[in-house]
This record gives sequence, C-alpha cells and structure tokens, in this order.
Amino acid sequence: MNLTSKQKKYIKKHLKNQSLSEIALSLAIFPKEIEEYLVKRWGKEKFKKFYQNKQTPTASQKNIPQDKVNPSYFNLKTWLKNNYLNLLLLLGLVFIAYVNSLGNEFLSDDIGLILENKQLDSFSYVTSQMPMFLRPLLVFLINSFFGKIPIYYRLLNFLAHLATVGGVYLLVSLAVSTQVALLSAILLAVHPLQSEAVVWISGGHYVLYSFFLVFSLAMFVLARQQKKYYFISLISFLLALLSSEKAVVYPIILFTFIISFQSLRKRWPKIIVPLIMAGLLATFYIVRIPERISSLQTDYYQTPQTINPLFQIPVAVSSYLELIVWPKNLTLYHSEMQFSWLEYCIRLIVTLGFFGLIIYSYKKNRQIFFWLSFFIIALLPTLTPLGISWIVAERYVYLSSIGIYVALAFLVSKLLKKQSYYKPTIVIFIMIVILLTVRTIVRNIDWKNQDNLWLAAAKTSPSSAQNHNNLGDLYGRRGDLDRAAEEFKAAIKLLPNYADAYHNLGNVYSRIGKMEEAITSYKKALEFNPRLWQTYENLGAIYFNQQDFSKAEEYLKGAIKVNPQNPSLYVNLGIIYLNQEKKQAGIEEIQKALQLDPNNEKIKSLLLQVSNQ
Repeated sequence: MNLTSKQKKYIKKHLKNQSLSEIALSLAIFPKEIEEYLVKRWGKEKFKKFYQNKQTPTASQKNIPQDKVNPSYFNLKTWLKNNYLNLLLLLGLVFIAYVNSLGNEFLSDDIGLILENKQLDSFSYVTSQMPMFLRPLLVFLINSFFGKIPIYYRLLNFLAHLATVGGVYLLVSLAVSTQVALLSAILLAVHPLQSEAVVWISGGHYVLYSFFLVFSLAMFVLARQQKKYYFISLISFLLALLSSEKAVVYPIILFTFIISFQSLRKRWPKIIVPLIMAGLLATFYIVRIPERISSLQTDYYQTPQTINPLFQIPVAVSSYLELIVWPKNLTLYHSEMQFSWLEYCIRLIVTLGFFGLIIYSYKKNRQIFFWLSFFIIALLPTLTPLGISWIVAERYVYLSSIGIYVALAFLVSKLLKKQSYYKPTIVIFIMIVILLTVRTIVRNIDWKNQDNLWLAAAKTSPSSAQNHNNLGDLYGRRGDLDRAAEEFKAAIKLLPNYADAYHNLGNVYSRIGKMEEAITSYKKALEFNPRLWQTYENLGAIYFNQQDFSKAEEYLKGAIKVNPQNPSLYVNLGIIYLNQEKKQAGIEEIQKALQLDPNNEKIKSLLLQVSNQ
C-alpha cells in the first residue's frame, strides 16, 4: 500500500526515537509497509545497516527485561489523524447503503416487543431481561425520551453497525495492515447480508454484541504492550455478554487469535478471566434452555426436536458462504431446507472443503487461518442440535461474516501488490462494492413495511408457515378475504398446530358471517395455545351477539385470566353482566377498567351512565 504524505512525515519524525513496530502501531499499518518504504527511499544496503542498529540494544537497555524494551504506545489522536479519510469513507458508505431504511416502519417482532409493549414504559422491562439487559436498557431509554417512533430505535442499529465497521477497521489495522482493514471494513459496511440485523430493529442486538466483541479483540491486541488496554478489553467483553449470550464464544476466538498472531506460552493466562466470565453466562444460559424450548412450543408452535449436525452444519455453512458470494435469495424465513441427495452432497463437499482450507491455512498462513476460523467460531452458538435456533438466519451471520470479509480483503491486497494486477483489481473491487451497495438499498426496501416484507419473503420462502400466515393478514387488511383464508389454510397445512393461523382464519370467517366455522377455528386456536386472549375475546363477542351471555361471560373471563391488565376486557365483561341484569357486577367490572385506565373518558362516561340508570 502507498503511504500517505502524513504517514511519511510521521515516520521521518519518529524514526530515531521509536522502533518500526511502535511507528506501525501508531499509524495502524503493518511494519512491513514501513520497511518497503524505507528500502525504496534509501536502498537495501542503507536500510539493512539501519535495521541492524535498531535491533542492537544500547548499554542502558541490556539489563531491562525483553518485554519492556521498546514498548509500543498506541496514540488514538495520532491514529485518528492518520486514518480520518478512510474512516470518513466508511461513514459515507454506511450512510449511502442504509439511509433509505431509516424511515421504515416497525416490523414483525418489533410490533409486539416495542409498539404494543406496555411494559416498555416501566423499568421492569429492563430488569426482566437480566442478565442480557444492555440493549433493553437502551430501548427503554429511547422510549422514555422519544416515544415509539421507529427511526430512533433503528438509529441505534445504524450507529452500532457504523461502530462495528470502525472497530473492524481498527482491529484489522492492528493485526494485519491498513489496506486489508479498509477493504474488509468496506465489505462489512455495504454487504446486503448484514441488512437484516441492521434494518430490523429486533435484530439489533446481533450488531451491538458484535461491536463490543470486535472492540474487545482490538483492545486485546493493544494490551500486549499496554496493560490498561487489557482491562478495557475485559469491560468491552462484559458489555458484549450483557448484550447477547452468543458472545460466550469469545474465549475461543482469543485462543485462536493467540496461536495465530502471538505466543500461546506467554499469552494464555490472558484468556482465563474471559473464560470465567463466559462460563458463568453459559451456565446461566444452559439452565434456561428448557424455558427456551417451552417458549418455542407455545409461541412459535415448534415441536421439540434435535437436529442432525451432519445436516445442520453443512447446510448452514454452505448457505452463508453462498449468500456472501451471491446475496440474491435474502429472506426473513429461510424455510427451504429440503434438498436432493445431490444438492446435499454439494453442500457437504463445500463445507468439508472450507474446513480443509482452514487446516491448510494453519500451516501456510496463520492470518488466513484465524479469519476463516473466526467465521466458524462466531457461528457456534447458532449451530446447536437442540432445535432452539433456525438452521439459517441472516442475522446469525452478522459477526461471523467479518472473518470471510477479512480473508477476501487479504487476497485482494495480495493482488494489489502486483503491478500488473493493480488497476484491474481496483476496478473489479469498486464494481463489486457498487453492486453490493445497490443490493443493500434494494433489500432495505423489502423492510420498509409489513406488506413489502411478506411479499418479498413469499418469493423465496414458499414453505414458510409463518409467512403464509403473514400474507393472510396482508390480504385480510386489503379486503381480499378469500385469498386471506387460502393463506391461513396453507399455513395450517404446513404447521398443523399453528394457533395464530387458526385464530386469523376465525377472524376471516367472522367477517364473512360464517360464525360456526369461526367458532370452530377459534376453539382450535385455543386448543394449541390457551394463552391467546384475543381468541377468548372474539369467542365472547360471537356468543354475546348470539345472546348466549353465559358462554360470552365464560370466554371473557378466560381472556381476563390471560391478560388481566387490559381495561377493555373488563368493560366488555361489565356489559355482559348488564345484559344479564346484574347491574352491580357490571359496575364493578367497569370500575376495574377505570382503575387500570383512570384517564379514559369513554369508560368514565359509561360508568356514569350505568350508575344513573
């Protein structure tokens, strides 16, 4: 890489008083780049003499322990001064790639977790998420200051992504070279595979913990010469753990980094504290796995099952590599997991070939070895055979994809050093970056609103019961009830215990006047998920209209049992009592509603009207 004029001036100024490694660290470049510059400037003989003098310790240094000689002091101010143009470039690329997503709506899980989440107004929302409370705390603060406006929550993701891009640039600058750092950070900044984690508010914790892990590793690199950075590294790792349980793989990343770039014999004690921290959280997480499985059964209607690693790992690894190389079939639901033997064998061969490349690179190039290993290690929390994760999900690969980007950037950097390849490599890389950026911008449009997202998923995920249910909701809102019913039935066919789809099908039948079919669908929904309070409420409404007040009362009480904080349910139950000529019981229920929502004028008016009758 050609050094800038500022870098050259810095080298000339500090050459007498600092070692090449000190200067390289301050400038965040590889020492070899300084050597190449000096050889070109002085010639080989003069540089050789200079280098030998630099390696010979002075009399005052001979009795100093080797690890204290020529400490490299990282100067953040100097580093920023020498790298601000590259950082501005990265900022601009992130802005161009994601600015069209900032105005997007709340989507999918965002609606339940933020828009309709009344608990978000209380600090209990944060404490209920312990120990991974960091992102809930940030979401709580955003809600407290700005309310439930999507752009502010999405800005959190945007800024975390920008910070991660900057963190990768810093880390790779320290560990490899500025050129590789810039190339890999550019790929991370604009690649559409990152879009799900960045644009989907509910996927933001993948970006947040990734930043803290990357920053922790960068500080660990600096900690070799300055101990204070080791403590900063530990704090950053702790913040990663408080953001996501998936950060527990960090000690494995550290171990791989040390055997790739440093001395395991000297540095292994530095892994002990991160290992203890990760072990404590991993223990907590393992204890909660049964709760997670139960939640998947109740909320997502997934039958408990183990996944054969011989299927899961080749499919996941090959799918992610495919999406990095050819990011066409991006979707929220990667449901198409049925493969012929030939397709499976191809995926198995690709995966085995990738692992073979890791082993080969360990012997030939430890830098490539680390970054390829990073890809696999970061994926480990999602490759469990317990059936508690999707086999493939784009947000899962946000952190691990960095390993592939750096490995690719390393190869591009090698080509750039060959004069005959320099221009064509630059042109091809720029074209790839432009195409990736355009693909990200287009993908962001898929996340603009619910309708866009479900229609986009329909093209790539025809076997997704969840998406058929979402499409049914879309057509129902558009008034196309026949098509909505078809989509809900398709969802039920794919997932026979899908309570939400039964509930929604009941809504369609109710709207077109088929009350018996609606009742049957609602009861099926409650059979598979007794916690659907809306289903109880809707059944109560049907029986109320049919003048069957006893059944209406029964189902309204069922709704209140599941959702006791909803004032409208008490109002409806009160009205049922009033129609049964139970005036006092009706007044009591309406009073309960008013206690939950004391500023509701409609409830006040109703209570006054009933009391005066």
